[in-house]
Amino acid sequence: MPLFNFADHEALGSVSSVDTNTVIVEVADIELLRRLQVNRLAVLQSSKPGQHLIGLITQVTRKKIPVESTENDLDPVTELNLCKIVLIGTMSDRIGAQENVFRRTLESVPEIDANCFSLEGDNLTGFMRVISHAANIENALIIGKYTLDDNAIAYLNGNKLFQRHAFVGGSTGSGKSWTTARIIEQVAELRNANAIIFDIHGEYAPLISNGISHFKIAGPGDIEAGRGLSDGIVHLPYWLLSYEALVSFFVDRSDQNAPNQSMIMAREVNNAKQLYLEQRKESELLKNFTIDSPVPFRLEDILSSLNQINTETVQGSRGDKQGEFFGKLSRMISRLENKISDRRLGFLFQGGGETLEFSWLHKLSAALFGSSEEKDGGGVKIIDFSEVPSDILPLIVSLVARVAFSVQQWTPANLRHPVALFCDEAHLYLPDKSNASASDEISIQIFERIAKEGRKYGASLVVISQRPSEVNKTILSQCSNFIAMRLTNAEDQGVIKKLLPDSLGGFSDILPTLDTGEALVVGDASLIPSRIRVDEPRNKPNSGTVDFWSVWQLDTAPDRLKVAINNWRMQSS
Repeated sequence: MPLFNFADHEALGSVSSVDTNTVIVEVADIELLRRLQVNRLAVLQSSKPGQHLIGLITQVTRKKIPVESTENDLDPVTELNLCKIVLIGTMSDRIGAQENVFRRTLESVPEIDANCFSLEGDNLTGFMRVISHAANIENALIIGKYTLDDNAIAYLNGNKLFQRHAFVGGSTGSGKSWTTARIIEQVAELRNANAIIFDIHGEYAPLISNGISHFKIAGPGDIEAGRGLSDGIVHLPYWLLSYEALVSFFVDRSDQNAPNQSMIMAREVNNAKQLYLEQRKESELLKNFTIDSPVPFRLEDILSSLNQINTETVQGSRGDKQGEFFGKLSRMISRLENKISDRRLGFLFQGGGETLEFSWLHKLSAALFGSSEEKDGGGVKIIDFSEVPSDILPLIVSLVARVAFSVQQWTPANLRHPVALFCDEAHLYLPDKSNASASDEISIQIFERIAKEGRKYGASLVVISQRPSEVNKTILSQCSNFIAMRLTNAEDQGVIKKLLPDSLGGFSDILPTLDTGEALVVGDASLIPSRIRVDEPRNKPNSGTVDFWSVWQLDTAPDRLKVAINNWRMQSS
């Protein structure tokens, strides 16, 4: 049975102008004009039988037009009431054996004088149900309810959401973390989920289920207590860093000897990896490894070689003389020694002998990059980076992302299992290039590559930020799905507006008026641009807004300042 069965007398008006995807409708009845609202839906008669065109009302105009007066006409003014509609898709009564099918394509355009109808009441409810069930996927992703119709469940196409990358954004307190938690909880319910959440502030700790496992980058207290992977504590040994990352970490670019130091570092790291493989008699790897191959090596060997080069003397015509690099490596050696002894960086340098074992990467990959079945549960991995120093946060987050992408890249296509990377607080480690420091460049390069090439290797990005204007534009441009909460900053609104299709640019004007927990959803995962009220997650993240006025009227917790200062001193909570 066809969904729409409008009568001619129900028409708002008739089409007076048609563009590529824009229609102007003349509304005769002023009462009907008053009922129209911008960003509501409308239905237009198609030039093809059995079809209706669905459009979004973007402008309602009432014009007074002066006309030549006559003796009997006391008011020489007439009115022209216009409604501008952007076409967004086609509703077909039947396609093959399927009834009432909506597609995001325009198979025709309305004819001049075609009727236009407002989509409301039972017709709106019926249409929203068609949209909701269009996914028709078992365990479909349910994000909430449509604001236009509270009875209609808002489904997103989970395949397209992760295939084409996604952005979740909103000002502080808009419900961004709530929305992210809602998505994470549903991903965790899938039989063989595989996702990694970069939890920068530890706010997703309350998310608990059989499908979620929690990890934390080791802090000074964890290292002191000897905690490891079995305790959910992650060490990321220095030998996992790429050559570029090692150089940026150990070589001061402002040093006049930086080029020589970089060259020597490359040579000595390569030699140290070769020595490690020779000692293990890994003959096959010795033929093929490169400086970027994830092969362990001992920093002690590197320091010994650097000190020898830095103090080397050679035979001259008049006796011994300083070698070519005598004294030129002192700053790099000092920098390296300081890094090794820095307790904040213990997760890189103080993991113990276990992290130098050849099998360590297998253990790390099984814990962080394994799916639910491979891990026997907990395929959604929430990694807490809250104790990582802010100055190297981009480097460490990108290290985990690079290892995840490399695992995907080097897995044969027939064995590949997709993984999604949720980049919370992305503006902290994926800054726009105009604001990026030299140390940020490595992080940006890795994530840009995942954004551009990840789809073919089964790696997806979900970029989450309260400041889209500060996030790398190349990465945002690769996102085909947007879940935008309330944004009050004009620059942030402008970024979202530029990323939307030209025909929907005006739709972003509602961003500053969205309620808490309400989102504008646009993209491949949603059949129509939708205003959705997000459902409450079962477990709320630690990001709720504090009720200052109410809390100021209650008692304070005993010893709270003493506890805070003690945690600060220990650099651990």
